[in-house]
Amino acid sequence: MQTNFTVEQLADPNVQSSNQVLRTCVHCGFCTATCPTFVLLGDELDSPRGRIYLIKDMLESGRPATEEVVRHVDRCLSCLACMTTCPSGVHYMHLVDHARQYIEETYTRPWHERMLRNVLQMVLPRPALFRAAVLGARVARPVRRLIPRGSTLGDRVHAMLDLAPGKLPPSGSMQSPQVHKAEGARRGRVALLAGCAQTVLAPSINEATIRLLTRHGIEVVIARGVGCCGALTHHMGRHDPAMASARANIAGWTREIEGDGLDAILINTSGCGTTVKDYGFMFRAEPAEWAMKAERVSALAMDISEYLTTLNYAPTRPMPGLRVAYHAACSLQHGQRVLNEPKALLRKAGFTVVEPAEGHLCCGSAGTYNLVQPAIAGRLRERKLANIARTKPDLIAAGNIGCITQLSGDGTPVIHTVELLDWMAGGPAPAGLPQVATAVPA
Repeated sequence: MQTNFTVEQLADPNVQSSNQVLRTCVHCGFCTATCPTFVLLGDELDSPRGRIYLIKDMLESGRPATEEVVRHVDRCLSCLACMTTCPSGVHYMHLVDHARQYIEETYTRPWHERMLRNVLQMVLPRPALFRAAVLGARVARPVRRLIPRGSTLGDRVHAMLDLAPGKLPPSGSMQSPQVHKAEGARRGRVALLAGCAQTVLAPSINEATIRLLTRHGIEVVIARGVGCCGALTHHMGRHDPAMASARANIAGWTREIEGDGLDAILINTSGCGTTVKDYGFMFRAEPAEWAMKAERVSALAMDISEYLTTLNYAPTRPMPGLRVAYHAACSLQHGQRVLNEPKALLRKAGFTVVEPAEGHLCCGSAGTYNLVQPAIAGRLRERKLANIARTKPDLIAAGNIGCITQLSGDGTPVIHTVELLDWMAGGPAPAGLPQVATAVPA
């Protein structure tokens, strides 16, 4: 694709990057077939190719973003299925992230959208505030029938109340900054990103991860000062808060790297993993010291399934004979290209793994997407659950808390992959499986 940026525009590192991405695109349109919003809506401007045209025109003109551009970019899930499909290697993720930052800097949203985004930015990355918000949603849920549907604001309020869990588990102590010693001889030392929303919604995921790793002789560090990865604000176009979160994490992990050392930085929420692996790019224009630290952190970042594959995982319980529908989170299969490791580990643990049709299509969670675009997210959820139901599973396994939350509530248990692996290697049965856990002796 030909571009026409000025020399002055190309002095901006973001424009430089976007220029390279745009020039890689050859207009082939292969991306349209795997784009969830194009599949649902059939609008060229709601496909990656259409958005690329809109973004190109917006950036080259230097004009403020228009309502049309914002509408179509906002509908993008950042599922990155287009990147998996693209034969030319177009790095759409970096382009759309730049577009969102540009929109945030040049476009004034309606007041209720600004309010919602401000609330999400303030609450979701902070576990204490998020816990309080969930408890508040529980109180408000009985009166939601008084909130009319059919308006953007009303539908979003309903989405937030519907997604809030009926009860929250206790936070536990394993996720706080500390060192979890390896059982027996130490074979390795890793840092684990405890995260933000996940620590509130499902602390059992981090607990299972720590148990499984320490049982395999791995010392696990929850580094002080490390919190939200920055993905939530980054994908909302809010550059400074995202960079502040990333900088705090880089500093915390660097202390561990330069102290007792780290073999890996493990992430069990794939949406976070995609962002942490991109820290090197995000900090490319920062001072050399920070750019180097960010590159080092990105190089050490691994999804938990990638690391477990190196540990010779083996179950210690009898084979359960349970049929597991594996849901491949977009951030894992498209963002990180981690495809086979989770399925291979589940099979090794004794589960019968089935893969639903249209596994490449997003479930509609996509960070905060199911809160800001509830109508499209709801249609994607129903489509995903219908495909999963056709496999007749006993349970669903996924590697991302957003997907787990999005797909829960339809009757089939949705459990994190690492909780199932921990269970079969001697850990407790996942709390979400009371009806099938009894099938396997303790």
